[in-house]
Amino acid sequence: MKKQLLRATAIAGLLALGAQGAFAQNIAIVNGKAVPKARMEALAQQVAKSGRPVTPEMEGQMREEIIAREVFMQEAEKQGVAASDDFKTQMELARQTLMIRELFASYQKKNPVTDAELKAEYDKFAAANGGKEYKVRHILVEKEADAKAIIASLKKGGKFEDIAKKQSKDPGSAAKGGDLDWANPSSYVPEFTEALLKLSKGQMTDTPVKSQFGYHVIRVDDIRNAQLPAFEDVKPQIAQQMQQQKLATYQEELRKKAKVE
Repeated sequence: MKKQLLRATAIAGLLALGAQGAFAQNIAIVNGKAVPKARMEALAQQVAKSGRPVTPEMEGQMREEIIAREVFMQEAEKQGVAASDDFKTQMELARQTLMIRELFASYQKKNPVTDAELKAEYDKFAAANGGKEYKVRHILVEKEADAKAIIASLKKGGKFEDIAKKQSKDPGSAAKGGDLDWANPSSYVPEFTEALLKLSKGQMTDTPVKSQFGYHVIRVDDIRNAQLPAFEDVKPQIAQQMQQQKLATYQEELRKKAKVE
């Protein structure tokens, strides 16, 4: 009798150890089915990739999320959801999305933008936007006669800012007294740029300047050397833009190579 009791106790101990081992490898047992820790690790990696720290509190939330998913998955399997045509269609679309995403991620990893490419792109930007910047005001009207009347009024002492607020049709600058802030001359339409470059600091156009938008009265408030951001300050933005350009080129190359009938 004593030997049987000892044997039973030993078996119970082994079963307990086995249960502990099972829980060591799994985060839970749901309706008799083990939920492996690997799911928790996979979800934690996804969270970490998004830039969020995996805190102890978040680990508890993730565990509850994984258990809830297992409960819902078991019920979905019981109801045969996976056998429906709609489910199969959605799964195929999801598979395609994941594969394409991984393809593009792999391409970008194998074809990073180099520092030399970044510097060359910055130098190109600096060459196009260097030189002088102009602080300009303008008044935009629909008719040439109105622009001529405004110029006459300004020459008699009218205040540019006040007239711009009352008469300018440019929604972006009228409320600011016609102020267009600092900009490179090339950022404007050609007719505006051509007239602008003929003016010195404090000068105003003597005649209306016609463009696709209407008639402009232009005044130069100030001129300075272009204030370009330092390379290191804009390097991340340039890198992102060039990565997108490289990826777009790769996508276009794949489309061109494909035989579509």
